[in-house]
Amino acid sequence: MKNALKLSRGFIRQVAVTLAVLVFLTQGMTVEARSTASYLDLASGITNIISPISPLGIDAQATEVQVAANAEKTQDDSEPEEDNKEATLVMANVSSVMNVREEPGEDAQKVGVLYKDCGGRILDRQDGWTKIQSGELIGWAKDEYLLFDDEAMELAEDVGKQIVTSNSSALNVRAEASGDSEVIGVLTENAFVDLIEDQGDGWISVDYNDETGYVQSEYVTTDFKIDYGETLAAIKLREEAEKKAALTRNRGKVSADADEVRLLAALIQCEAGNQPYEGRLAVGAVVMNRVKSGAYPNSIYGVIYASGQFTPALNGTVASVYNGGRISDTNLQAAQAAINGETTIGSALHFRRANGREGIVIGAHVFW
Repeated sequence: MKNALKLSRGFIRQVAVTLAVLVFLTQGMTVEARSTASYLDLASGITNIISPISPLGIDAQATEVQVAANAEKTQDDSEPEEDNKEATLVMANVSSVMNVREEPGEDAQKVGVLYKDCGGRILDRQDGWTKIQSGELIGWAKDEYLLFDDEAMELAEDVGKQIVTSNSSALNVRAEASGDSEVIGVLTENAFVDLIEDQGDGWISVDYNDETGYVQSEYVTTDFKIDYGETLAAIKLREEAEKKAALTRNRGKVSADADEVRLLAALIQCEAGNQPYEGRLAVGAVVMNRVKSGAYPNSIYGVIYASGQFTPALNGTVASVYNGGRISDTNLQAAQAAINGETTIGSALHFRRANGREGIVIGAHVFW
C-alpha cells in the first residue's frame, strides 16, 4: 500500500464534527480533507474493484443486500432527531474477522463480515451491540469487537489513506509545484493517486508511479479512505470469481502459479518499480504475509484487490501492467522469491512511503 499523508489527531477530531452533516449526503465513509471541493463516492468493497482477471458484482436479490437497501431507504425517508445527527466512526477490533448480523443477537442471521482494519459509521446502539454501515454492509456488530471514539480515530489514522481524485479530463502531474515545471504524467477524470502533502499554496504533492509529483488543488478532490467489510453476497461472488479465474488459468498456456507470479510482479512494479531489489521483495512479502495471516483474503488475487489497500490495483494501473506484458525480469524475480517464502521485512503486513513512522525502512518505504 502506498504512503499517504497521515492525518494529525487534531485534524481527525475536527473531521469528526464535519461528519455530522456529511454522512447524510454521502454513501461511503468520506472524511473531509484540506482543500476539498466535493466528496468522492468511495469504492465500497472488493465487489466494486475492476479486476484484470474477472470483474465482480453485487447480487441484488440476496437477502443481506435487500436488508441493506431497505435500511438505507428507511433512513433516507425519516428525519432524524437533532441529537442523533452526529455520526461516529467505528473500527473493527479483531485480529482476523468478525461477524455482522441482521439483528442485535448471537442467533440472528449473519449478513456479512468485518476484517481487521475495516471501519464504518454508527447507525444505532443497543444492549452491547452497534448497528454499523461499512460500505455496502449494514448490520449489527458486538461492541466487544469494536473500537469507538479516540481509539477508532487513532486506528483509522494509522491504516487509512488520503487520495487525490482528478476532476479534470487531463490533469498534468508536474515535477515541481509550478505551472512551468516538467510534466511527468497526466491524470484523466476520476483517476486517483495517493496524497503526500497539501502544500497550502494551490499545489498538492502526490505519489505518481512511485515518484513525487504535483497537481493544482483547484482541479482535484481529496478524500480520506478506509477499508470496508463485505456482505455475504459479495463474498460469494468473489469466491466464485476466484475459482473461475483459477480454472481459466489452468487451461491456458501459463500455469496458475506463473499467472499469480505475474500478477504479484505487476503490483511490485507499480508500488516499488524504482526501488532496490530488497524493497521490491519486501512489497511482495507484504502481500504473501497477508495471504498467510488469516486476517486478509487467502489468495494473492484477493489481497491485491482488497478495498482501500493498494492504490495501483484500485485505479487500474496494475491491470494495465498485467495485461500489457511490460513487467521487468527483476520484478518477476522478486515476486517469485516472495511466493517461495523469502522476505526482507519478517512478518510485516503494512507499508507506506517513509515519513518518520517507526518500522523497517528500505529505500523510500517503511514496513511494519
